[in-house]
Amino acid sequence: MSHHLPADTSAITIPRLQQWARDGRRLVMTTAYDAVTARLADPVVDMLLVGDSVGNVCLGFDNTLPVSMAMMNHHLEAVARTRPRALVVADMPYLSYHLSLDDTLCNAGGFLQRGAAAVKLEGGSKRVETIRALVECEIPVMGHLGLTPQSVHAMGGFKVQGRDVHDAVQILEDAHRLQEAGCFALVLEGIPTELAARITRTLSIPTIGIGAGPHCSGQVLVLHDIVGLTQGRRPKFVRTYVDGFDLLQQALKHWAEDVRRGAFPSAAESYALPADAHAAVSAWVSHPSTSS
Repeated sequence: MSHHLPADTSAITIPRLQQWARDGRRLVMTTAYDAVTARLADPVVDMLLVGDSVGNVCLGFDNTLPVSMAMMNHHLEAVARTRPRALVVADMPYLSYHLSLDDTLCNAGGFLQRGAAAVKLEGGSKRVETIRALVECEIPVMGHLGLTPQSVHAMGGFKVQGRDVHDAVQILEDAHRLQEAGCFALVLEGIPTELAARITRTLSIPTIGIGAGPHCSGQVLVLHDIVGLTQGRRPKFVRTYVDGFDLLQQALKHWAEDVRRGAFPSAAESYALPADAHAAVSAWVSHPSTSS
């Protein structure tokens, strides 16, 4: 198995990603919520998604709905400070693109000013006007169809979408409408493999799958799922490559044991007082009232 990282270190652009997809190169995207995860993933992937999934992955919420623009800006800025090579895509959180076009343009434009190269928003045909307005303002948009987490209550939970005839055709139609509106790529989440394959074959823009089978132009997973940092039941589509939570907790346990038995820190991990300062401290301890 090869573990070589990409040799090309030049910045990844939207036209470059689209050309790779046309050439048959599979695209790779994962999440980054801060400088650490950005630095970890950037040399490996093509796109970094500053996702509103930060809400349930990092911030303790049950879903993405409580995530605000202020939270997203905070996490985007942390990722952008690392100056990543990968294309940075920022999620538009709930209510950031639902109220008015003015609010939407201001919120999305703010993402670009903070270092994102594109924004992602959820929804089908009802988002066409919004997407067109963003694209007209030179704000690249990645669409998101299928299982859209911001619609968790309307969908009755996190359930696979597009399994009946009407829903499958609607998702296919929505995909084409979003492409026509100007999306440069689409995330397809939680839909049957065959539907995702048909959408991918009939679009000219890349599709990024998550729980949508192997026939998309690329794949995205939450970084914390890949490296085993999430706890509890994971979705069927997640593949975890290392039990990161257990490995890190074991390291912390070893450190705690060393502290409790006096083995940390050692002399090599401590600083020595220079001789003249040592003499002055000793003199003060011997005659504290007469020291200056």
